[in-house]
Amino acid sequence: METENSNRNILDARRSSIVVKDGCNGPGGGISCDSNSVSGSVSQRACVYCGARVVLNPITDAWHIVHGPIGCSSYTWDIRGSLTSGEDIYRNSFSTDLQETDIIFGGIRKLEAAVDELMEKEDNVKLIFIYATCIVGVIGDDVEALCKMKSEQYHIPVIPVKSPGFSGNKSTGYRMACDAIMNVLLPHKSEEKRTAINILGDFNLAGEMWIIKNYFREIGIDVISGFTGDTCYEDMIEAPKAALNIVQCAGSSTYLANRMEEEFGIPFIKVSFFGIEDTTNSLIRTAEALGNELARKKAVEFCRKKGEELENFLSRYRKNLEGKKAAIYVGGGFKAISLIRQFQAMGMETVVVGTQTGKKEDYEMIESLVKSDTIILDDANPAELETFMKEKGADILVGGVKERPLAYKLGIAFCDHNHERKFPLAGFEGVVNFTMEINKSINSPVWGYIS
Repeated sequence: METENSNRNILDARRSSIVVKDGCNGPGGGISCDSNSVSGSVSQRACVYCGARVVLNPITDAWHIVHGPIGCSSYTWDIRGSLTSGEDIYRNSFSTDLQETDIIFGGIRKLEAAVDELMEKEDNVKLIFIYATCIVGVIGDDVEALCKMKSEQYHIPVIPVKSPGFSGNKSTGYRMACDAIMNVLLPHKSEEKRTAINILGDFNLAGEMWIIKNYFREIGIDVISGFTGDTCYEDMIEAPKAALNIVQCAGSSTYLANRMEEEFGIPFIKVSFFGIEDTTNSLIRTAEALGNELARKKAVEFCRKKGEELENFLSRYRKNLEGKKAAIYVGGGFKAISLIRQFQAMGMETVVVGTQTGKKEDYEMIESLVKSDTIILDDANPAELETFMKEKGADILVGGVKERPLAYKLGIAFCDHNHERKFPLAGFEGVVNFTMEINKSINSPVWGYIS
């Protein structure tokens, strides 16, 4: 009883970030979102440095130096993997390992020595990112000046990433990473344009970038660069020549798309490659945005064939899943929207849905897709997720690594839709993988042993 009362007290403090459709709304009649976490709420959001590292780490031939305590450098490829078809330098992480004396007297000389050591020991270094962490934000090391000096000395981009964890939230880190990417791209601004696209906001966690590129190859659309899954420095600097940017992860990359439109004149559209409906719409809309009628016709036919194949597949699983209830807690709003649609195609109802970085327009779309008593959350904490999943009788939680223990503790099935998964969930192939995973998780015999 005490635990339930404690959970309720936390909920009362955060009502503006929780919506029961047609019920409890935040100030002004809508959900309160895109703000810093409530102090002490132990929310699921990560820090600024984490957000920056998520976006930049997949660049396959970039070197990452973390200017801060050794603990920060543990957030690297091993925690959030991405696949590569080329170099794998990005799987390493380097740290200045700041100690007490560095904090007292400053750590800039240690950082300079780290860059010099890297350039001395490694051949063909093309790009270095230097992350300024919380400690650097406190002691005031001039990382920008050091980066400028080393860029001139070694004639390569040495890019500062302003990411003190306390200076905002994960969304702030996304913006800092996008600014760092723009610092790489700006010297390569070009008036030359190609009838081709860049893919923004896919990190190739389990090969999704390859699937999406194959679809565009199938319908006759060239892809110049991906940001940042399985991309390299040479591909990145060609990106300003694109005629269109498509944004897969709106939370991490809309800011980059806006900056590229402003600096390079490249328009963008938001897309999603999760689920049949969204994948189909995204391929067709991309062809239309390019004004490529042949590609549009190919996309329509390609998606029709794939949709027919998948309808036969889904019909075999729908009888096992119809009427089941799903809870969703993911990073971005677009992913949540796609998941709601995927569950609808399976005959399942979404009863709880939340995101870490969703915007007001995302939540408005979510409200239009779910039933009147669905719980909608922004920046939820474990107590809130637990309370509402139990209240709504959720059969499965779709989330990330931090939510897995919570689901299992409650005896609820779980599906990883974040960075620990080993199989792709994007595109038509992803529909097959996702459906099979949901079916295996919900209908596992293990739940029969839980009272």
